Amino acid sequence: MRVRVMVTGGTFDKEYDEIRGALSFGKTHVPEMLRLGRSRLDARVSTLMMKDSLFMTAADRRRILAACRRAAESRIVVTHGTDTMTETATVLGRGLSGKTVVLTGAMRPYRFGSSDGMFNLGSALSFASVLPPGVYVAMNGLCWPWDGVRKDRRRGVFVDRERA
Repeated sequence: MRVRVMVTGGTFDKEYDEIRGALSFGKTHVPEMLRLGRSRLDARVSTLMMKDSLFMTAADRRRILAACRRAAESRIVVTHGTDTMTETATVLGRGLSGKTVVLTGAMRPYRFGSSDGMFNLGSALSFASVLPPGVYVAMNGLCWPWDGVRKDRRRGVFVDRERA
């Protein structure tokens, strides 16, 4: 079984630019993460964009949807910034059928160490490998259908949509 990993940026792939004193993007860390995690899954990585999800537009979300539709693989993981991950999940959930798509991200950049990114990537790949067709959000070992999750910004975690 092959899984397509589509990279869109987000905290997952941010790096600290020491010259500017700001977070920025270089190239994705996903291939390194797969190698260090000793993944034996047939995962193909493609970079769609390297964007902070706060700056994603409706056109960016349509581009992600189109890429998922075009993918030869029926199982897809999308790395995404956590701030608007559920917005993209909604676009995919409403516009895609017949594929299993799992969105995931990180609360801390992979390059900073002690990031949840490695764990989230591994979990998302596992969920994408076994879940039935649909769109899901996977964070910190948990997984929700696209319309059943929200980010609790106060606590910095994802929770059931109806949970306060």
